[in-house]
Parts: sequence; structure tokens; C-alpha cells
Amino acid sequence: MAADGGKINWGVERRLEFIEFRLSWEGGVRRSDIMSAFRVSEPQASKDLSLYQERAPENAVYDKGSKRYVAGEGFRPVCLQGGPDEYLMRLRSLGEGLTDPRESWIGSQPDVDVVLTPARQVSDECLRSVLAAYRAGGSIEVLYQSMSPQRPDPAWRRISPHAFGYDGFRWHARAYCHLTDRFKDFLLPRILGSRGPGDGGRPGREDGLWQERFVVRIAPHPDLGAQQQAIVAKDYGMVDGTADLEVRYAMLFYVLKRLGLLGDAAKLPARSQHIVVINQEETRVALEKAEFAV
Repeated sequence: MAADGGKINWGVERRLEFIEFRLSWEGGVRRSDIMSAFRVSEPQASKDLSLYQERAPENAVYDKGSKRYVAGEGFRPVCLQGGPDEYLMRLRSLGEGLTDPRESWIGSQPDVDVVLTPARQVSDECLRSVLAAYRAGGSIEVLYQSMSPQRPDPAWRRISPHAFGYDGFRWHARAYCHLTDRFKDFLLPRILGSRGPGDGGRPGREDGLWQERFVVRIAPHPDLGAQQQAIVAKDYGMVDGTADLEVRYAMLFYVLKRLGLLGDAAKLPARSQHIVVINQEETRVALEKAEFAV
């Protein structure tokens, strides 16, 4: 919304966000930055800066020495609410090669690297077919390679997808399996082919493990020193030494695995495993309910 309560178009809103991003994380912004990033004229860039100053009078102050606008002492974000995550998300996208540097909004780019995750190959055709079935509320047959010892070879099965999940490494479709009459996860890289769109099976609202959530309560590893526990608590946003993670039952196994919390994390070295689960028995029961007994 503009300062007078009227609506402004999406392009202007994006440029105001860019101005605030540069003020907050790059030390300042120039007209030329706006012109280069959005390919607008100098008068338009000047107008954008004036509009931003109307919305946040104390945020942008012109500095004659550097010939740019810098963040004022009373700077408070009015367009972006992501905090440090806003910057780090863009930096991560650069590190993973997902964003063109010119589109990242980061002007002075630090050297960055991201822990390598091997690429999982997903077929274009299969993803389009699964998405089409999802949009239609229907089903599709997929040639799926299971890791079950009972199904060592790829087999055709009909699924009705209703959601997608990401475990930090792989994408899967959450779907009703017509073959087993159960809701399951189907890893997209393991779908080798698709055919036969058809009527849908049970709807996603009946997938209790997807719809229901469980709270995992975490705390610093008890073997850490007092100051170490304090920094871990700060790192995870804990209150009074604990934090609650609300997780779908269907995603519980993946969350615990990624955080190193499968099994008794307190028995692992505190140097490498900084957090533990304190409602461990309830979490074990929840895993069994989620059909992931460990």
C-alpha cells in the first residue's frame, strides 16, 4: 500500500522492496542501482526513491560523501519482513546457481559456497503428468521403482496425488496408492514413466498423517557447557531452553533424520549433535503412528 492508502502496482512495489533491501543489507542505494536492476529511467528511479521516503521518512538519508542514500539511524523495514533470512536466502540461491547475479539484488557479492547435494533427476514428462493429475483431482499410473524387498523391479501402480513434500534432498508426491489402499510418499526421481490419467481415489483430506501434526520438543545437548547451551538455544529460537517444532506426521521421519534426532541423540557426541529431543517417548510413538518405526 502507498502512504496515502492507495494501491500501487506490482512493479513499483518490487522496486521499493529493492530499495529497502539495498539500504538494509548493502549499506545504501543509488538511482543507478534501480535503473540497472529494473531497466527504468532516471526520472522513474528518482520517483521510486521519493515514494519510498514518503512511506518511511527515517529510513533513507542522502549521503553527499558517497552520493547515495544510506540507512538512517531510525531505520525500520516497511516493505520486507524477512530479516536476515531475506538476504541469506538470496545468497544461498546464488551459491546453488539458482539465481542470476543480476536478479539477486545483492550488489557487493561475497564469495559463497553451499554444501553439495547431488542432483536428483526428475523426468519433465512425469512431473507434468503428476501435476496434471493433482490439478484435476484425478489419478495417474506411474512406473515406480520401490526400495521394498517385496518389489525389487519397477511396477505400474495408480496414484492420486494431493500434495508435495521436500526433505531437504528429494521431492516426493504425497498420494493415495490405489494398489495398497493407503496414502504414501512417492519419490519423484523414482517415477520412471506415466500413463493412463483417470478418476481420483481417496481425497487428501482423508490423509490423516498429512493433515495431523505432532510437536517435537527440542533442547540443547545436555553435555554442552552452560554458555554453549545458551548459544544453541539462541540459534534455534528456544524459550526457557526448549523449542517446539510442529511437524506433519507424514514429514516427521524426514525432519528427525535431517536434524540428527532419529534414535537417542543424547548418546551422540555433543560437539557434532547440538540438540536433543526431550519428549522422546512421545516422538517414538508418533514415528510408529507415521509408519516409520526406527
